[in-house]
Amino acid sequence: MSRIIRIFDTTLRDGEQSPGCSMNIEEKLMVARQLARMKVDIIEAGFPIASIGDFEAVKRIAEEIKGPVIAGLCRALDKDIDRAAEAIAPAERKRIHTFLATSDIHLQYKLKKSREEVLEQAVAAVKHARKYTDDVEFSAEDATRSDMDFLCRVVEAVINAGATTVNIPDTVGYAIPQEYGERIRGLVERVPNIDKAVISVHCHNDLGLAVSNSLAAILNGAGQVECTINGIGERAGNAAMEELVMALRTRQAFFEATTNIVTEEIMAASRLVKSVTGMTVQANKAIVGANAFAHESGIHQDGFLKEKSTYEIMTPESVGLTRSTLVLGKHSGRHAFRERLKEMGYVLGEDELNKAFERFKWLADQKKDIFDEDLEAIVAEEVFRMTETYELKSLLVSSGTGRTPEAEVVLIVEGKPATMKANGDGPVDAALHTIGEIAGTKSTMLAYEVKAITGGTDAQGEVTVKLSEDGRVVMGQGSDPDIIIASAKAYINALNKLAFLKDKGGKAAEPMCE
Repeated sequence: MSRIIRIFDTTLRDGEQSPGCSMNIEEKLMVARQLARMKVDIIEAGFPIASIGDFEAVKRIAEEIKGPVIAGLCRALDKDIDRAAEAIAPAERKRIHTFLATSDIHLQYKLKKSREEVLEQAVAAVKHARKYTDDVEFSAEDATRSDMDFLCRVVEAVINAGATTVNIPDTVGYAIPQEYGERIRGLVERVPNIDKAVISVHCHNDLGLAVSNSLAAILNGAGQVECTINGIGERAGNAAMEELVMALRTRQAFFEATTNIVTEEIMAASRLVKSVTGMTVQANKAIVGANAFAHESGIHQDGFLKEKSTYEIMTPESVGLTRSTLVLGKHSGRHAFRERLKEMGYVLGEDELNKAFERFKWLADQKKDIFDEDLEAIVAEEVFRMTETYELKSLLVSSGTGRTPEAEVVLIVEGKPATMKANGDGPVDAALHTIGEIAGTKSTMLAYEVKAITGGTDAQGEVTVKLSEDGRVVMGQGSDPDIIIASAKAYINALNKLAFLKDKGGKAAEPMCE
């Protein structure tokens, strides 16, 4: 009989630590609701002591989300543990997740502690956490570069202290599947009380092996996997939940393991996370990429038409895809619009629906066909916008052969109009330069990406920009049939995120862990 592998989703914590991926409270709640619909076992809602915003988000999720265990991350410090306990207190099922590094390199350069001091601190942290809940997870940060004898001592000690889950993270993505599996197997064989806790794994993707390492760990005794939607996370990201879950579903007989995940909700989750973070999904990404179920080769097409299983090892329907691409048009009504958004994973309030529907009707008049990707762009722009410091009122750009491009922009800045003209190297540069002058920004543009959301000459253009200022990195998105306007929207969206972070005193998430 297959084991059930627990899925511990850390999209809202480790995933949000990706540069530019910060989410506001309402966005986090939308993602948490979708994770609950997927029947994720544990949601790591955030790092409560990192900021007031993180604390409030964890608390709101603990109050509103039913079903999954709600976890809060904390360092192995009493003040961190107390703060996490306060944040998760309203949850019907709650977990405190505390961590401390165990590798000699972290002990020497980061913690400046001896092994015995770390062992003592880990035990004390677990005991303190147990005062608040019976569900305590301990993570041995940088476990894959830790001395195996010492790691075994720590794991045994924290289980004796009350840890019910022990996490063996590959914090820097250093492990190779064979050796990682052997490390998990070694813990199973050498730690005498290991049967009293679930072994968890949390793998980073620096060498592109996060999913492979996680699967190797499952084969060797791990009972929980920590992962994120679309594999987002620090540096090269985390193990992608959709890949892990579908690998276990597709090869259940091999792994003799499966999960509780409702896989038909995977695409809705992927699209939602893409929308709220601005992190695009590459076309050839496994499971959720645009090409994951596309067949272009003539040989592939011929075989597929005769028998789908010749070139598909899973069905699009199993991850929540449909075969239709034309979804809505200008004659569609509000009810059809609402239902299609619901199918895509967006459950909107009445005011949010009205704003999105108004934008949809406008777009339907501009282009013949409306696709799912158009709807994603509409929701991203009209629903997920935070309070705006800057709003585009009007934009006029002139350019041509033998003429210097010039833009005239009217921005609403904190409720008041501001007008300026400026030149640029091209029409887009002129527009963004003018907007930047009005905003007085000191930010640096790290990236500018343009793509057509759908096919055809009437397709919407989607622009993504990445800005950096004072250590803060944000991504902005904008879409419009006019690529210059789309660029302006994306730039303004990013400027508004910078303004929001400045106002809240926010920054990239505090200390890197696991």
